[in-house]
Formats: sequence, C-alpha cells, structure tokens
Amino acid sequence: MSPEIRDALMLSLRVAILATVLNALIGVPLAWALARRRFPGRALLDLLVTMPLILPPTVTGYYLIVLFGRRGWLGGPLYQMTGWSIAFTWYAAVVAATIMALPLLVRTAKAAFESVDRDLERAAFTLGRSELRTAVEVTLPLARNGILAGLVLAFARALGEFGATLMLAGNIPGKTTTV
Repeated sequence: MSPEIRDALMLSLRVAILATVLNALIGVPLAWALARRRFPGRALLDLLVTMPLILPPTVTGYYLIVLFGRRGWLGGPLYQMTGWSIAFTWYAAVVAATIMALPLLVRTAKAAFESVDRDLERAAFTLGRSELRTAVEVTLPLARNGILAGLVLAFARALGEFGATLMLAGNIPGKTTTV
C-alpha cells in the first residue's frame, strides 16, 4: 500500500472516529430533548437536524463554507480573533462528517427514546429518582440498542462522507485527502 493511500485511510478513520464521538456528545442529548421535551422552536430544530439528509452533500458543504469560511458567520470572527481558519484543514473534515452523520444518530436515538415505556420512568420518579438519574439509570439503558445502532450508522456515514468534506476541507494531498 502506498504512503498516500495509507495516510488517506488513517485520516479517514481519525475523522470518522472523532465525528462519531462528537455526534455522541451532541446527538444523544439532542435526541433525548426532541423525544421527551416540548419547547418553542422544536420543529425548526428537528428540521435543521434533518437538513443534511435532504440536501445534496455538496450543497451542505457549500453552506458549511458560508458558515465556517474565513468570511463566514462563524469562521470570520474566529479568523479575526485567532488568525486560524477551520476551512481546508483536517478539522474541517471532522466538522463536515459530524454534520452529515448527525441526523442518522439523532433519528435513530430519538426513536429509541420514544420507544421507552414512560410508565417505567414514572415509577422511577415515584421512587424518588431525579429526572437526570432516571434518564441515566432507566431511559439510557432501555434505549441503548437504538443509540448503538445510531452510532454505527453515524460512523459509517462519517467514514464514507465525501461531498461536504470535499467542499469544506478540500482534497489537499497529505493534509485533507480522505477515501
């Protein structure tokens, strides 16, 4: 195997693993909130999370450049304050893979949370458990298989992500080339 291919494979794995970790940290609480809470803007948040599944990856990548580029809404202030830009770095590949894989985890985990019997959670409340302890000790274990399935889907999507990654991170040999 050539060094270029090996480097691209290693970067792809690193990006997919980091994107999956970020998705777990962001997506599981988000899925729980969407499944268990009613709040203003919930439908809009649900739509925003789903958008990367609906839009072509290159369009999502374009919007990520608009957001994270040197003149972007988030990237511009970051560049002005630090002189550092996310775009066209391997971090950009992580951001793109995270955004593209997030809907798969959120949809799967949300369905898993919704399938948990609310009576079991109510029983924990009557036994004096707080909402957080109930979520950790009752809801998460019962939703575990759905969450794990979502994490596997998110990892696979992040590993295979190309369109948005190409737009935001580029294809710079030895720096941002993924498989």
